[in-house]
Amino acid sequence: MEKVANMKSDLMKNKLVVCLLAVLCCLLWGSAFPSIKIGYKIFEIGQESSMSQVLFAGTRFFLAGILAIVFGSIIQKKVLFPKKESWKMVCTLSFFQTVLQYFFFYMGLAHASGVKSSIINGMSTFFAILLACLVRKQEKLTGNKIAGCILGAIGVIIVSLAGGSLGGGFAINGEGFILVSSISYAISSVLIKEYSLRENPVTLSGYQFAIGGLFMMIVGFLAGGSLHMTSAAGIPLIIYMALISSVSYSIWGILLKYNPVSSVTIYGFTNPIFGAILSAVFLAEWNTINIRYLVALGLVSLGIYIVNRE
Repeated sequence: MEKVANMKSDLMKNKLVVCLLAVLCCLLWGSAFPSIKIGYKIFEIGQESSMSQVLFAGTRFFLAGILAIVFGSIIQKKVLFPKKESWKMVCTLSFFQTVLQYFFFYMGLAHASGVKSSIINGMSTFFAILLACLVRKQEKLTGNKIAGCILGAIGVIIVSLAGGSLGGGFAINGEGFILVSSISYAISSVLIKEYSLRENPVTLSGYQFAIGGLFMMIVGFLAGGSLHMTSAAGIPLIIYMALISSVSYSIWGILLKYNPVSSVTIYGFTNPIFGAILSAVFLAEWNTINIRYLVALGLVSLGIYIVNRE
């Protein structure tokens, strides 16, 4: 049994495996951008309907939690259920990773420009590494990590500016909320690293999504949110969106369990790039793709290489 555990640990620490799985997660997260836009049309959710957006997100995450628990139980041939002492970790993670992050993200997005939202949200990777190094002392902050973060951040800014400008001010209920969302994501990444040493990452992911999603559904519904499905395509779409979260966060949690936060979260800088490319594919927005995206991808890739060179 111990030999099998050591083999799994070695496999999850292999840099090529980490790269492939992390890129897969970011690719899935990137596909959420066009999926959400398509979902808003199918469920008749307007840009100003923030509570309907929260209800939509809550439905997605609640289903994601259920799917993660079911699939995880089938794969491990036992019903996944948190240990008694793990419920506090599940609820804490649910608060930061699902409720706080996505509630403020959806609310802030309604009052902030897409450009600045993308840039601020992209900085969550930088925040996660700083928290892991300077606050939780999980690893050392080195010159390579700082350089990698700077290159990745520049890449995110280039992608974001391809769709607009940085004009306008800073609104608390707009850019401020997006900033809270980004910091919340960073905190959740650091917590997953610690919690996964004491509890199964898939169990943590499944139950925190289910609890957080249910909470968001209740808040969104009671605050006047509503969903009106106009096409049968809405069913497979929301199932796919749930799978995005359940699969990617479960894999992400496993990677964070066996590797430094910096070597995993640095791949998060690819999210907006994948999001832009996939939006071009599925939303027919090819006119938005230009040389900037190749430059951004190159900078992000270089940043990832520098961080993982240690």
